[in-house]
Amino acid sequence: MLFVSSEPVPVARLSQFKGKRIAVGPEGSGTRALALALLKANGIEINYDKQGSGPVVTLSHSLGCDLHMWDEQAKALASRYTALRFDTRGHGQTSAPEGAYSLEQMSDDLKGLLDGLGITETHFVGLSMGGMIGQTFALRHPSMVKSLVLCDTTSRYPAAAAPVWEDRIKTVGTKGMEPMVAGTLERWFTAPFRARRQDVMERVGGMIRSTPPAGYIGCCHAIPKINVTDRLKELRCPALIIVGEEDPGTPVEMAREIHAALPGSQLAILRSASHLSNVEQPEEFNRALLGFLDKASGKSAL
Repeated sequence: MLFVSSEPVPVARLSQFKGKRIAVGPEGSGTRALALALLKANGIEINYDKQGSGPVVTLSHSLGCDLHMWDEQAKALASRYTALRFDTRGHGQTSAPEGAYSLEQMSDDLKGLLDGLGITETHFVGLSMGGMIGQTFALRHPSMVKSLVLCDTTSRYPAAAAPVWEDRIKTVGTKGMEPMVAGTLERWFTAPFRARRQDVMERVGGMIRSTPPAGYIGCCHAIPKINVTDRLKELRCPALIIVGEEDPGTPVEMAREIHAALPGSQLAILRSASHLSNVEQPEEFNRALLGFLDKASGKSAL
């Protein structure tokens, strides 16, 4: 039986869907039917999806999104890799406990997910907050990371950025997620793309709107504390940094800082792309990603 839902399924109700197929999105929207898969780790239930076969590529999404942010990449990867996507703590169908989160805690969530699935090594792709989780995880568990792809992210924020995160915590705490939708879409996509792709604005806007406030707030406590630039030299795995040329939140300068600090890393700057570069320019993003992964995994020559 196929269960179709246009709204997030509350965590308290997830157990009734275990082992059944559920399409998250309006019926007829073309959303791939997923087998709702939950794994308990680090004190929470983590929702994940695996497709394809071959070396594992783990994909970690941005603040205010869910695993469907990676739909185009999972589709492209599945022909020769196992694409593992998951909803971060506080997002999608994963538990959203109250209180401040930390990047170390979210790294432990990832470790618990991989351990629970019997995965001992993975290629890792993270965008924005996902990239911060990836840096934290790679520094804590370097032997598990075969390669690292950091997209539209940073390795540290200036102290001057702290009030921005405090304002977001206050706004969401008092008014919920709705006030965040319009401004976030403006930062995440270029103006021409927003005008041309209203369907994407509705889909991504729906992700933002449906993010549990407690989860958004919890992550807003964690994100501004990222400060690993000086430790990136410890990493020895192949690494690629991808950034949208017009990203205002984690601009090219931040990507260049990671590139300079991470030994042997590559840098790809995508034109006509803002913060969610994987959504705005999926073909160029996938070309850079797959070219890198094929080399890092030995599927093509270095």
